[in-house]
Amino acid sequence: MSYDSSIEWTQATWNPVTGCTKVSPGCDHCYAETFAERWRGVHGHPYERGFDLTIRPERLGLPLRWRRPRVIFVNSMSDLFHMDVPDEFILRVFQTMEAAHWHTFQVLTKRPQRARMMNNRLPWPSNVWLGTSVETATYAWRVDSLRGTSAQVRFLSCEPLLGSLASLDLAEIGWVIAGGESGSGYRPPSPVWIRELRDMCLWAEIPFFFKQWGGRSPKAGGRLLDGITWDQMPVSPVTTASALPAASAARRKLEPVGAA
Repeated sequence: MSYDSSIEWTQATWNPVTGCTKVSPGCDHCYAETFAERWRGVHGHPYERGFDLTIRPERLGLPLRWRRPRVIFVNSMSDLFHMDVPDEFILRVFQTMEAAHWHTFQVLTKRPQRARMMNNRLPWPSNVWLGTSVETATYAWRVDSLRGTSAQVRFLSCEPLLGSLASLDLAEIGWVIAGGESGSGYRPPSPVWIRELRDMCLWAEIPFFFKQWGGRSPKAGGRLLDGITWDQMPVSPVTTASALPAASAARRKLEPVGAA
């Protein structure tokens, strides 16, 4: 059995850890917490403990049983590098990803400083991508921590985008995802902020993925940015470069934000 995902930039999810705690404004309206807390106290439900951090060793072997290659978002319901996840369990997750070499694993964290601290203890096969979330310029330091790891593909999730990232340093970054917030109390992004990121990626020739404008539901605002659906991804044995030629054409048509 596989856990298919409706998230546009992945194909499946794998949660050897669930639950988390808030560390920055991007966490304020956490979709994972909202979902998990609905089931708190329901005996026998996987989220009987709500969004309390829970280690799930029984799930470690799941990707090894999924024989069809796929792109897998690791811990969509948690953060692998949370301070309460033991070092040895993180290592076991990485060992599984290394063994399941036919998949591509996307590890997204708001705690890249811990990934950097553990860098020399972890295997970094080419099928493991490491990303960090950057919602405002205040958290740009996370990108420096990400650069301090040996991940062969490093990516950014600028979602929910809550401010301009026009000064962001994209050196050694291989992919940028941007998007607005969804759910009750959502905070809409300025189109200027999204265009800034798109244009920075175009000039740096970095794949750009625009996930959503956001709204009360994830698809409420649609995904078009200036008439284009941006679905670019890094190239791996599982993904393809089919969107990349379109990016070159788009680059010739678009001027960077603020150009005369």
